[in-house]
Amino acid sequence: MLLRLDDLHMRFAGQSSALFHIDSLQLAAGSSLGIRGASGAGKTTLFHCLAGLERASQGSIRWHGQDILKLPDAALDAWRQRQLGLIFQDFHLIDGLSALDNVLLPAHFDAWRASSELRQRARELLEQVGLRTHTRLAALLSRGERQRVAIARALLFKPAIVMADEPTASLDPEHRQIIGDLLIERVRAEGAALIVISHETELLARMDRRCLLQHGQLMEE
Repeated sequence: MLLRLDDLHMRFAGQSSALFHIDSLQLAAGSSLGIRGASGAGKTTLFHCLAGLERASQGSIRWHGQDILKLPDAALDAWRQRQLGLIFQDFHLIDGLSALDNVLLPAHFDAWRASSELRQRARELLEQVGLRTHTRLAALLSRGERQRVAIARALLFKPAIVMADEPTASLDPEHRQIIGDLLIERVRAEGAALIVISHETELLARMDRRCLLQHGQLMEE
């Protein structure tokens, strides 16, 4: 199993009950999982817990057998950088950088300048997601183009896991289809597992498995 959750609780300070309590969940390598739920159900918080961006209150989150809740912060940061490709709702692009430099941002955690091999891979990924204006500033890109840059960046280090939080939110129907196609096709081509948090039924229907987060429970659909 690529991912295994056991007895996972998330409770914020001052809350009388947990935001969610997930008894168990398993995900095989190379497969895809879609998670939906009403606003406020805890989908984004679960996303952050799975990515190690937020510490769950109790339980275990094992990726390849490694419980990330037991990792110190520095080791967790290193694990996330190399094992995860993350796509956020608001993309987290830097407007003053080009599309290419935004894709290369994760490389600067290791070195002042990205290697020529990584720069070439970044260019190829931008081409693969249909962006040929590599030097254009992120501030000048459309929302759909910014999403393409975010997808390319998530794949830079050939991660074993790609996670996307509402990757087609606020896009028109045509661009939702295009971005959904790009995300699924590129992740499959890289041989990675995919976890998508979304309310878009068309996108979720394309996942191998689907779960509903409701009343603090994660239920298979």
